[in-house]
Amino acid sequence: MLTLKEVVDRYSSLAKQGGEPVALEAFALDPEETIELFTSLDEDYHISRFVKFSFDRGRVYIISSNPSTHIQIDAEIRELL
Repeated sequence: MLTLKEVVDRYSSLAKQGGEPVALEAFALDPEETIELFTSLDEDYHISRFVKFSFDRGRVYIISSNPSTHIQIDAEIRELL
């Protein structure tokens, strides 16, 4: 499983601009790992303040019981790294 730093670094490399939604599928993880990883981030109070999931076109994953396709990560999350 990826660390928080690895998730943030990968997000930064995928987002064209900071704070832009990135497809969860773009992280190139298997479906079970995607669900487990992003659910754990969403359920961590300190991390979830900086992470927003959305639903748009693309592969759907159930993150914390919610259908999600994309993630946005606020730049301020780097304070936790």
